[in-house]
Amino acid sequence: MNNKVIGNAGENIACQFLQKQGYKIVERNKHFSKFCEIDIIAQHKNKYIFVEVKTRQTSNFGSPFEAITKTKYEHIKQGVLTYITENKIKNYQIDVIAITLKPDIKIEHLKNVYM
Repeated sequence: MNNKVIGNAGENIACQFLQKQGYKIVERNKHFSKFCEIDIIAQHKNKYIFVEVKTRQTSNFGSPFEAITKTKYEHIKQGVLTYITENKIKNYQIDVIAITLKPDIKIEHLKNVYM
């Protein structure tokens, strides 16, 4: 599988995971610039949740969380700030979901992430 296929599979798994926990998916793959795309924008209770999804086939070369650099986080944050300003959103957070596909699907959800 190539990275695009793996990424799409991970985002689909993440959406299903969030929906089972009562989240409503608002948007997927929202582009703000060539540097920023928010994978999932969801609502949970009275809060908007901006989710970065990182997927790896295995953990042989590290956790999917390790793929989120400070620069990547800053780009995400800029996209989030643009979105909340345009849509007048006051209550929000940034989450990260890490998915490992093999040997079994493993999902880790970090809520309200700051770097």
